[in-house]
Amino acid sequence: MRNLWVFISKYNAFFFFIIFFVTSVSLIIRNNSYQRAEVINSSNRITGTIYSKANKIESYLSLTQVNDSLAAENAYLRGMLRESKFDDSLVQKTVHDTLSRQEYAYIVAKVVNNSINQKNNYLTINRGKKHGIAPGMGVIGHTGIVGIVKHVSDNYATVRSLLHNETRVSASIKENNAFGSLRWGDKARNIRTALLRDIPNHITVKLGQHVVTSSYSTVFPPGLPIGRVIGTRDGGESFPEVEVRLSTDFATLQYVYVVKNFFADEKLQLEALSKQNE
Repeated sequence: MRNLWVFISKYNAFFFFIIFFVTSVSLIIRNNSYQRAEVINSSNRITGTIYSKANKIESYLSLTQVNDSLAAENAYLRGMLRESKFDDSLVQKTVHDTLSRQEYAYIVAKVVNNSINQKNNYLTINRGKKHGIAPGMGVIGHTGIVGIVKHVSDNYATVRSLLHNETRVSASIKENNAFGSLRWGDKARNIRTALLRDIPNHITVKLGQHVVTSSYSTVFPPGLPIGRVIGTRDGGESFPEVEVRLSTDFATLQYVYVVKNFFADEKLQLEALSKQNE
């Protein structure tokens, strides 16, 4: 306590100056409307700046929640698209009875592990059996297809990436409906290109044409983007190899959508029965 009094007495002139200065400024502001308005405006600007900075920090910290909600909304909207409905229309003479049924549903998932520089690449997503994920389901991103679910646990699933030697996708050229089998494989130049095979020679393939999923797949809905034609190669026999630049950038994947086809099992069982009877 004694040291405090010694400190105050030593610097008493400074403390008196502060007191008189604050008092005089307070009297000026209180008794002059112009100065009072300027002080209020200045304080509002300072307060607004502080709140703006704090809001930016808060918004940045909540980006994960925002991304999760946007991804969930996208999954819902994808399910509402016409391509996700099953055409259950019945046409008989002049009677046209239409019943819209859901064919595809989408489950949003986050990529928690991803490889892109291996011969056979996989992803791991944070959704599993308890979320409705099963082996064989297709996986897509916001710009195109990603792969096919391989193994599933309760909370996670591994996805065989499109960048895998054994992944084959039924694809077609949008402009002429010619279809074939798309594969990444050893002949691809990098992680952004793949080869579309089994397109006959008599089909005209042009640079820039869109390559999409075909209607013959039970894994993906038809018309999903895969990439664009960037060239052709001599594949031997009567089927050239069409080089496709993939629309999905596998190096930046964060969120994906697992595609659930409600009619896949029925279609596969019927096709298997047909093969047994041959």
